[in-house]
Amino acid sequence: MSATASPAPTLGILLRSGGHDAAHYALVAATAAAAIGRDVVLFATNQGCQLLLRTPPLLDDPREALLASRGVATLATLREAALELGIRHIACEAGLRAEAIAADALAPGVETAGIVTFLAAVGTGQLLAL
Repeated sequence: MSATASPAPTLGILLRSGGHDAAHYALVAATAAAAIGRDVVLFATNQGCQLLLRTPPLLDDPREALLASRGVATLATLREAALELGIRHIACEAGLRAEAIAADALAPGVETAGIVTFLAAVGTGQLLAL
């Protein structure tokens, strides 16, 4: 990037779904954007909060073994990469309550906040909803 080029906009990813495919692609997009130097904020709400649990049930999904057998990064691999790349993880306070998930069940480093915090973090950046 040249000295006059502006930094790439922050990418905000809103994960509403608890399904494996949506969670997987949220992490694929997040890690890809972070790998090219973009700031990324992953905000999970409702069933999407499952991805941010200390031990997500999605890691037991049969699709994990299928992806691994085909040489595709799994959720487990992408979660580790997301941490290494410094992706900010936020679990929605209302989404946690809606799904009866206790904040202490979240993985270390996951923040709890509301949609206003997410939108402020993304600012004029791009939003992707899954």
